[in-house]
Amino acid sequence: MGEKITRPPAKCFQDLIVWQKAHQFVLEAYRLSENFPKNELYALTSQFRRAAVSVPANIAEGFKKRTKVEKARYMNIAQSSLEECRYYLILINDLQYGDNTGLLSQIEEVSKILDSYASSILTPGS
Repeated sequence: MGEKITRPPAKCFQDLIVWQKAHQFVLEAYRLSENFPKNELYALTSQFRRAAVSVPANIAEGFKKRTKVEKARYMNIAQSSLEECRYYLILINDLQYGDNTGLLSQIEEVSKILDSYASSILTPGS
């Protein structure tokens, strides 16, 4: 059986791997959306960016919440925003606004880490 890797507790939200990965996703989302048609500026571009930013922002906000239930709630909001982004990537693909293959794999990675992190928050003794 594999050895469990233990890390020192995070001192700030930037120490969280899930936040780091979510932040990288936002940067890539901005890069992709730079090339959307100008008529999408106040529609898809704005909505996609807002949802993407919401992921690491909610992870950051939840980090300082005092109770485990509050922390988990913010991780759930981040996960919901990630699913919203997943839909926007389907739309972006269907509209042929750019190659989003990398972003889809980033969503998968962030989602898995976020699920694990949220579960660990609510696990007794964590």
